[in-house]
Amino acid sequence: MSRAPTDGKKQARLFPDTFDGFGPCRFRPADEVPPTHELRGTRPSKLKGGVRKHAPKLPGVYGMIDARDRLVYVGKAKNLRARLLSYFRTNSRDPKAGKIIGQTRRLVWEQTGDELAALLRELELIQRVRPKFNVLGVPGFQRHHYVCLGKAPAPYVYVTTKPTGKELGVYGPFVRWYRSEDAARRLNDYFKLRDCPQTVALCFAEQGELFDHGRAAKCLRYELGTCAGPCTGGCTRAAYSAGVRGAKAFLDGRSRAPLKALREQMEAASAALQFERAGSLRDKLQALQWLDDRLSLLRTARDQNAFVYPLRGVDGRDRWYLIHRGEVRTVAFAPTAATGAALVALMAATFTDAPAPAVLTDTAVDSVLLVAAWFRKRADERARLLTRAKAELQIADCRFVIED
Repeated sequence: MSRAPTDGKKQARLFPDTFDGFGPCRFRPADEVPPTHELRGTRPSKLKGGVRKHAPKLPGVYGMIDARDRLVYVGKAKNLRARLLSYFRTNSRDPKAGKIIGQTRRLVWEQTGDELAALLRELELIQRVRPKFNVLGVPGFQRHHYVCLGKAPAPYVYVTTKPTGKELGVYGPFVRWYRSEDAARRLNDYFKLRDCPQTVALCFAEQGELFDHGRAAKCLRYELGTCAGPCTGGCTRAAYSAGVRGAKAFLDGRSRAPLKALREQMEAASAALQFERAGSLRDKLQALQWLDDRLSLLRTARDQNAFVYPLRGVDGRDRWYLIHRGEVRTVAFAPTAATGAALVALMAATFTDAPAPAVLTDTAVDSVLLVAAWFRKRADERARLLTRAKAELQIADCRFVIED
């Protein structure tokens, strides 16, 4: 999630911080009206009593509103009653929960049909409203950023929040800056690409000079063998470009040579009882493996075909999650004879054949990661996925059975 998302900003209102309800939702059927409830109280004990009396043991989202009528926190729960009561357990709750409930004067919740709907609804509300306790003070929470390859005349891998469009490649977005920077550093080391400021003068080996200036390397990386040294004439332009092409092949997913080489070197060092070297190689491998895993996920989400995920809700009704390129686009109740034609039209509008974007937006990537985490924890659920063609056959079968 992004502290300042580029495509999920608040919409301007007369009183932008005043809570006036959770608002519309992309992640429930158009004809579904979710049960909601609100409690008011200046003391936590009164709110606790209301939760005990009214909160259901069902999935949903909840919001905490302070004395200035601002939504300060949004959460989700598989069991609303149990989750909300946990805020009032002074001996077992974390300090953040104590601060949240201490500022709460209104407590609202909205039931959802299932746990996935609660997860998606929470994400939608955080992106739209950005309550302070959701976006501030969370370790590792920061703006979305990108891993880029660029900056002539000697391109290298770096991390930025604002690509210029002149890069050789832009990859992401990502949400863990320290991990992205570590991976970028390891990738530069592996392919011996520079990472010095643009102000450092470069001189490739084939560039002759009238006078010998005795150029010295501007950092220790050249001496350590992790940089080709374009600042000191230590490589030709062609040799440096070969490293750039190797880095781009890895980032594009066309080559995993660095992972294979580092793994072989680590195993050899371990076999030779060189444990310190093996540990160093393991750290390099883990950093690049993390980057490769994230890039593979984003590529799959961007390029994969459409599918439907049928999920039975706590109310006994089946909902169809229409997922396109890794992102839940809309939700509808399972088809009946009366709704089949409308659902076919909805799928046609959702599963478009428009070219996939080169880079996912920051709000889209949050949804992609959420869906990926859902199926990673519930791998058996993948067997229930329907292709668009199979979904349309089910709709046709439903019509046939009813008419017959």
